[in-house]
Amino acid sequence: MSSRVQRKRIRKDPAARRAEIVDAAAAVALAEGLECITLRRIGEDLDVRPGLISHYFPSAEELVAEAFGTAARNELDGLLPAAAPGQRPTERLARFFAHTTGDAYDAISRLWINARHLSRYRPLLRDRVAEQEGAWRGRLAELLHEGVAGGEFRTADPDVTTIQILVVLDGLGAHANTDISNRPTAVTRMAITMAERELGLPAGALAPPVDGAPGAPGVRGAPEDAADAADAADTADTADTADTDGGAAAAAEA
Repeated sequence: MSSRVQRKRIRKDPAARRAEIVDAAAAVALAEGLECITLRRIGEDLDVRPGLISHYFPSAEELVAEAFGTAARNELDGLLPAAAPGQRPTERLARFFAHTTGDAYDAISRLWINARHLSRYRPLLRDRVAEQEGAWRGRLAELLHEGVAGGEFRTADPDVTTIQILVVLDGLGAHANTDISNRPTAVTRMAITMAERELGLPAGALAPPVDGAPGAPGVRGAPEDAADAADAADTADTADTADTDGGAAAAAEA
């Protein structure tokens, strides 16, 4: 008599499951574009039924908007995190500019281009784009106001300077899909040069910091980030063993 071994299904806490879905969708958005996010695709990536995805996100449009918002928020938190003890506004701004180049930044720039285009036709995404644009302006303006208050920056209107910086960065990021290997250094540094001028800083004051120097920021992916990832993995393992899904969520998992 033959017997069939059934794969054990592991139920996850609803919050953990929802976060897993959003993270998977955000990864697809960054790698392939927001148009590639479908309930079926994310279900396949997570090896779950599409019905489970639709339990948390009844429409793909909701998941698309959430995926973009999560990716944009994560990037903002990486570019402008809370100040480290003793870190001056000038050091934080230099760190910010140091992270606005490279493959990771190009990927998020492509996502912004993608989202702004699609938001013309997708109201939910349009609202999320506007929300994230406001978050960027608010976070950077707060840093500039802090620098002015402490006497490090000199500008008549930090809010206007904030917009100027973001406009230049957006302009440079618009070329994320093209070959910029021959771009002159003066163009690459355009946002930094403009910020130094508008903030009354000497040339080179916002040059990328040297990692490991006093007050210099760490690089994403450094040991402390690995430790955070390990902690997150432990948390996920704990959530995997918890049979806490209830109601419709439990039914969808079955």
